[in-house]
Amino acid sequence: MIKIQTIPRVLRGSKRFQEIVSTFAKYGLAGWLKNVNVDWLQKHFQSPDGDRISDLPQGAKLRLALTELGTTFIKLGQILSTRPDLVGPEVMQELAMLQSGTPADSEEVVRGIIEDELGASVEELFAEFNGVAAASASIGQVHFATLHDGTQVVVKVQHADIEKTIRSDLDIMHAIAQLAETYSEDARRFKPVDTLEEFSRALLTELDFTQERRSLDRFADNFAGDDNVFIPAAYADQSSRRVLTMGKLDGISLSNAEKLTEQGYDLSLLAERGANIFLEMIFRDGFYHADPHPGNIFALPGSTIGLLDFGMVGRIDEKLREQFEDLMIAASDQDSLGLCDSICALGSAPKDLDTDQLRVEMGEYVAIYGGQSLDEFDVGGSLNRMMEIVRRFNILLPSRVSMLIKVLVMLEGTARELNPQFNLAQILEPHKKMIVKRRLSPVRLMKKARRNAADWTRLAEMAPRELADILNQIKRGRFDVHLEHRKLDVLINRMITGILTAALFMGSASILSNKVKPTFHEVSIFGFSGCVVAVFMGFHLVRAIRRSRD
Repeated sequence: MIKIQTIPRVLRGSKRFQEIVSTFAKYGLAGWLKNVNVDWLQKHFQSPDGDRISDLPQGAKLRLALTELGTTFIKLGQILSTRPDLVGPEVMQELAMLQSGTPADSEEVVRGIIEDELGASVEELFAEFNGVAAASASIGQVHFATLHDGTQVVVKVQHADIEKTIRSDLDIMHAIAQLAETYSEDARRFKPVDTLEEFSRALLTELDFTQERRSLDRFADNFAGDDNVFIPAAYADQSSRRVLTMGKLDGISLSNAEKLTEQGYDLSLLAERGANIFLEMIFRDGFYHADPHPGNIFALPGSTIGLLDFGMVGRIDEKLREQFEDLMIAASDQDSLGLCDSICALGSAPKDLDTDQLRVEMGEYVAIYGGQSLDEFDVGGSLNRMMEIVRRFNILLPSRVSMLIKVLVMLEGTARELNPQFNLAQILEPHKKMIVKRRLSPVRLMKKARRNAADWTRLAEMAPRELADILNQIKRGRFDVHLEHRKLDVLINRMITGILTAALFMGSASILSNKVKPTFHEVSIFGFSGCVVAVFMGFHLVRAIRRSRD
């Protein structure tokens, strides 16, 4: 049931709630009118491009609905695009195209935000500040500026009142998620409330620019001394929760392949170098840029790779890295059983999982992709096929795993825009060797041995004391075993009621048949009354049992 405390929040946003519901209804109900050839009616079910909604694929409908609802829902779609296990590869690719054309705030508003956040005037903070936004995204807008020491910087400023809008939308979305989980069996499988909680945490973290500044600093430390990558410097004195100042990148976006070619860049080299940088983030550092689309990657002089937009990052701890590595090793070894075990260990499988059928599907998957040579292996296609299988069997993967898979798929796609012959599998090969080398390294084995020794030592210290305590309680007769019987009290109450009902009916029937006085027209009053009460009790008992079955 929807929580009572959420109702006031929904009521406060009732107009917005109606807008959200009607928008989804418009896109969801368009299919009902697919065969109705009435132009004046169909025009109310058209996308902004004039396409009839009923003719669009499901992913496109979802993308258009989220775009129409604005910032919060666009961000939801962008995060859902990292969950192919929830939405499937086709919808994932559609949602990856989500973009926000949020209008830029005026210069007066921007200056006010900067001064409120940093406690000084714009003139004190910057030698020059361009009040016209260079770009405007869903959460913030970008301005070019110059520090007093002459450094060219980019100033990212959060839109006015965007946090208030997002929090209001999140309240409504929580109410909708609770309704979906309560009343829709299909939605319940995907845990909409838990998924939305995770999304809310990610989005609210993205609203705090101090997190992005820390990410910039960490990436800069991880790649210190590496001339192949450039991470913009973050300036703490000119940054806050709603303002972020960082170094400016003077380069060419990888999305502009034509200009890169004109400037004499080797596109194959850029593709390979960019892929290696991201794989080092993932497999070496366990901390990676989670949005590798071409607009966030720049080519700088000397074919150095420059990176932008660190609002969305991924983290991999040691346990998750080893589980994902097990998955990769099982796939490369064409071990379908190991692949099934790795997927079930990574994700949350339903109780009714058909393990045998999953192994059959994984066997077919291995047969298709295992026979491909390294030169022709399609990493993105194989991962998408695997996600189709995972989704079909209702296996929910942790968001960190889904995000990692999406990054690898996007990485291959971005590199192939530069070099159609690019093959991520060949770039991954040295990293697979590094994985095996790291797993067999004496340092790692010693670390695991120390951890296991610590666990056994702790168990050895605890076991005698706990065992002595149990024996002492047995000796004193204070050792109790508590068994929990769910709904046993209800069953016992019904059994007792049934026995009493049967006894009352049998006794009353005996009194009635023997015409025990007092009587009325030779009918025993006590016997008749007892039979009526017994029938009434029996009727209620049967009805209660039927309700419990429903």
